[in-house]
Amino acid sequence: MKKGFPETFLWGAASSAFQIEGGWDEDGKGMTVADFNSFKRSDRQADSRVASDFYHHWKEDIALMKELGLKTYRFSISWARIIPDGDGAVNPKGIAFYNQVIDELLANDIIPFVTLYHFDLPYALVKKYNGWEARACAYAFERYARVCFEAFGDRVKWWLVHNEQNLMIRVDERMNINEPDPWKADKIRAQMDYHMFLAHALAVNACHEIVEGGRIAPAVSSTCTYPLTNKPEDVWAAKMNDWFKTNYCLDMHYYGAYPGYYMRYLQERDIVPVMEEGDAALLKSAKMDFIALNYYRTLCASYLPADEDHPVGMRVYRGNEVDFDQYGYCRDERNTNLKASEYGAQIDPMGLRIVLNEYYARYHLPLIITENGLGTPDVLTGDGRVHDDYRIDYIKGHLEAMELAMEDGVDLMGYCPWSVIDLLSSHQGFRKRYGFVYVNREDMDLKDLGRIKKDSFYWYQNVIRTNGEER
Repeated sequence: MKKGFPETFLWGAASSAFQIEGGWDEDGKGMTVADFNSFKRSDRQADSRVASDFYHHWKEDIALMKELGLKTYRFSISWARIIPDGDGAVNPKGIAFYNQVIDELLANDIIPFVTLYHFDLPYALVKKYNGWEARACAYAFERYARVCFEAFGDRVKWWLVHNEQNLMIRVDERMNINEPDPWKADKIRAQMDYHMFLAHALAVNACHEIVEGGRIAPAVSSTCTYPLTNKPEDVWAAKMNDWFKTNYCLDMHYYGAYPGYYMRYLQERDIVPVMEEGDAALLKSAKMDFIALNYYRTLCASYLPADEDHPVGMRVYRGNEVDFDQYGYCRDERNTNLKASEYGAQIDPMGLRIVLNEYYARYHLPLIITENGLGTPDVLTGDGRVHDDYRIDYIKGHLEAMELAMEDGVDLMGYCPWSVIDLLSSHQGFRKRYGFVYVNREDMDLKDLGRIKKDSFYWYQNVIRTNGEER
């Protein structure tokens, strides 16, 4: 049993293009689904036009990352900045922007950890063929991935394909699913999900072909569900909730086929996606090198029986699309044993230890946490400080869970909390903040976009400096 963090541990932080960059239409960039959705809320909160304005502050922000002591920076490339219409001409100014970011990171001894797709499908592909519903989207993504590997693969060796495919597919707005009929919507959803699996496989194989020493993986939204009671059917419901929301996705990436329970669900609902000859071999050929997981909270479930009006497999959204109920399987419940953040996420470091152990036992691949953090309003004091002890306490608890998981034998290679600086929240704008650095703006007032180090910045800086010994 080894205690403490290894010397090679990748202490990092994370962001995504549409939430941090701004410059949404500058230098040839095309509009994305994320842009389109953010503009629908422009009358009441910040949108992606400016966001945190990393597009114009990248050098200053990377200097802050260096000061923080980051060993790695997990960020995403905007597909529409590289190929504005998704499958047409490559934009040299987009390539140039990410080249300068990558070079500046390396000049500051920060390893670039790049996500290819983080919720921001080029909107031109939506208009062309409703994006992921069309098989052509998978091949457009493969081409985009190959462009990135060719342009940046000499310096970027760590890659993530899709961010949270397993969560994104549940949210109609993010997938551009506008079908009112629930069965038709789920049929579209299943086909989109399948095409994203194909895209993932194509990108994994392309990375191994093009990038010397390249390592690539999915970044999943991890799920840990507790049964509401010790009734056997509630225990089964909790397992089903994890399997349907996360494990089926990891199994598809790892084994190249849907697990039996998920294929049964697709058949029960009569929504089995169209598959072509050769797909099975492709999916099985793509071998991920590690697993990236995003962890914020745990869930709780009870058994939800089907009835005449609610057939087995039918999904219902009582609270939100992410935590759906599923007849014949599970009902989302509140865990009264846990405290929650202001925005409802139940805080549970133990759940992180559980999922790290489960994923490592199941797949025996190295793991890295690519998101974990506390989103809450922060107050800038009169003397220009942000006292966010609550964020420090949150991360401290999860660091302890990580250390225990490593003592359990888990091969955990890094930690990239969300987020490096304050950035745009899809539904709360700049009211909900996650960063170690405060961005001086409000939803409807850009102010000076100044960068102000929070108390958590100095705390995390010391955690990194001492390799996790002091926290």
